[in-house]
Amino acid sequence: MTKQELFNNIKKKKSFLCIGLDTDIKKIPVHFLEEEDPIYAFNVKIIDATAKYCVAYKPNAAFYESMGIKGVIALEKTIEYIRTKYPDQFIILDAKRGDIGNTSEMYAASAFEHLKANAVTVAPYMGEDSVTPFLKYPNKWVILLALTSNKGSNDFQLTADANGERLFEKVLKKSQEWATDEQLMFVVGATQGEMFADIRKYAPSHFLLVPGVGAQGGSLEEVVKYGMNDQCGLLVNSSRAIIYADDSLDFAFAAAEEAKKVQQEMAVYLNRLID
Repeated sequence: MTKQELFNNIKKKKSFLCIGLDTDIKKIPVHFLEEEDPIYAFNVKIIDATAKYCVAYKPNAAFYESMGIKGVIALEKTIEYIRTKYPDQFIILDAKRGDIGNTSEMYAASAFEHLKANAVTVAPYMGEDSVTPFLKYPNKWVILLALTSNKGSNDFQLTADANGERLFEKVLKKSQEWATDEQLMFVVGATQGEMFADIRKYAPSHFLLVPGVGAQGGSLEEVVKYGMNDQCGLLVNSSRAIIYADDSLDFAFAAAEEAKKVQQEMAVYLNRLID
């Protein structure tokens, strides 16, 4: 999926919502435990209920890998289900990979050749040779961690060097030597607020994947105010607030209502942009 195709879908759906499929077997409605593959069965219901309101899904690999081979199979089946039934959806494998070159080559093959995701999240700490193997795949995306939403982001990401350049700024600037905004996105946490203005100084045209709206307390209004560009430039993720909106038999309806609520707010911002 190209950048323009992604933006076209955002305009069509009037949504830049990404739904995180952080599916925890301990949190899904108990009746799914009777299913042969409870995680996959739950995901299918969530996807069918919410697909009209979002443009992307982001399964978090850790939630599936933690369950061993059964979880990995559920991840494979979930991505394949989205690809075949909802081919306009942008699929992000949230795996936060990043290792020496030959290992990254295997991670990239897993994400793009085996699972056939559109994008994968990558940690930049080990530098260029740990990232470029992911960039060898045409029309596939690397989403590089830049400024995250967790408390520990203050430990390193906001640390400045002797010239006053903060680490996240160095990541933004250096990584653009490796790829353009047609293949590179950045993770920026919604809880960073006005910091989006600083991000846009260095990455004005890149798409940003924005976790932290919803259960983590990030403000969609602030994200849009400081982060939206003329091609939207945002994929705002919500996970728990949507997929765990209810744990009764009406869970899918509740998830759809939460997704719709976010989409309707997004439509207001997009109408201002497009008009």
